[in-house]
Amino acid sequence: MLPARLVTEQKNKQDTEASSRASWNTPRSDSRTHMSYGTRMALSFALTSLMTVLIMVCVVSVVWGGVFSEYTRANVTEIAQLTSQKLASIYETKGSWSLSDLASLSDSTMTSDDIGLQVMDTDGTILYDDTWPAAPVAAELKRLREEGSSGEESDDESWPAQAHSLVSTAPTDAEGAVTEQIVTSDGENVGSVRLWVMGSDVLLTKADAAFRDRTFNAMVIAAFVAVVIALLVGLLVSRSLVKPIRRITGTAKQIRDGDLSARTAMRGDDEIDQLGETFDEMATSLEKDLKHERRLTSDVAHELRTPLMAMLATVEAMQDGVYPTDSEHLETVASETRRLARLVQQMLDLSRMENRTAPLNLEPVDVVALARNIVNSQEQLFVQRDLRLRFADETGGRGATIEIDPDMITQAIINLLSNAMRYTPEGGWVVASVMLDRKDVLISVADTGIGIAKEDLSRIFGRFWRADASRAREAGGLGVGLAVTKQIVERHHGFISVESELGKGTTFTIHLPREHAPEAPSSTMKH
Repeated sequence: MLPARLVTEQKNKQDTEASSRASWNTPRSDSRTHMSYGTRMALSFALTSLMTVLIMVCVVSVVWGGVFSEYTRANVTEIAQLTSQKLASIYETKGSWSLSDLASLSDSTMTSDDIGLQVMDTDGTILYDDTWPAAPVAAELKRLREEGSSGEESDDESWPAQAHSLVSTAPTDAEGAVTEQIVTSDGENVGSVRLWVMGSDVLLTKADAAFRDRTFNAMVIAAFVAVVIALLVGLLVSRSLVKPIRRITGTAKQIRDGDLSARTAMRGDDEIDQLGETFDEMATSLEKDLKHERRLTSDVAHELRTPLMAMLATVEAMQDGVYPTDSEHLETVASETRRLARLVQQMLDLSRMENRTAPLNLEPVDVVALARNIVNSQEQLFVQRDLRLRFADETGGRGATIEIDPDMITQAIINLLSNAMRYTPEGGWVVASVMLDRKDVLISVADTGIGIAKEDLSRIFGRFWRADASRAREAGGLGVGLAVTKQIVERHHGFISVESELGKGTTFTIHLPREHAPEAPSSTMKH
């Protein structure tokens, strides 16, 4: 057995290898074999149509089938009533029925070929039945005709006696046959007549069966036509829907492959056209962001390289004896170090604000006094740049004490003042003021600087944004001040508004609510 220590070391090695293992796949190819969206939509139309037809057929079969059965029974019942009336009329005329009368009635047009007839007297004796063998009946009819042609009086009284020996196969149940009493005009019941449909237990004649079959065949044809039409409509609709989707997909592939200028150029009022327009807006924003990212990489490298190169050059010069190691040159190194530290601190502040790792320490603060102190502390910096800075209290003495984090708000105001100082030409003015409205305390910083273009107003609070790269680089900074300020104000549940005009100046206004809502807990908050 291996020593426990060796086993533990091997296990730790395996765990380390497993934790460091990673995988990555290139984008999959577009050769997909599954069913397309258009085909699925067309089949969905066809399936919906088919299900609708099947439901209709089931309902019709149950409801219409019962109604049709009642209809066929009513027809046979009507025929039975007419037959009983005819038999009653013959009985009133002759006083009885002869076999020839019954046979003639059975062959008459009153009944169809597939309807059976049975006649019984009041005792239930069957006088005539269509199910009897044809030979005895035909023989008796022949005898009766011969007696009639010879001039002898025709007498078929012997027929009932012969009928007793014949067996009837007529249905006896109430559902399989219709029975009507034969009643004369004076109300005498002289017998009964029974009708049924030969070869059918539901009184369905050949004509009725043919009608029913044709009806169901028509339903099948209608179902087939409906499914075909639904399939065609589905194909047409899906094609009209899939075409713009394919257009968006193709544009997305072009952007994925590096063509950031690709656009769908879709315009319209429906949802897919709006999706195309939104996609184009997203692509435009993405193109701007990627260009901005490239510029950011260059700017960050330049901003960090400048102090590093200055420090390196000064230190190497002192090492080579070119510069003396005195306080003047050491101050140059210290100044560049502070500049580098300031740039790194700006990026760190932004990161902390975005991740909400910076604690928010709220306390009641008089915003007027806070802003006035900040202006006083910054005034000398503006004087050195030949700028005039002043503070204006526009609260009317009503007081502007609210709960804020004084350090964060101080940083936000200084960022706005530094931004104004950086982009205001010599001899210009910068005015910081505090105002009140119905719900908020307003801190405004207005300058007479170069202004911001209208198309840039929506992006000025983005990370590392600068309107003019060369001019901003000369002014210094990475362009994160406004982004940090935005995060600070949002942490206080406020917002920033901006008004600007090129060549005339810009006004930034911080809106801080008088009643501070509790900050929502963040999963990334560190204590």
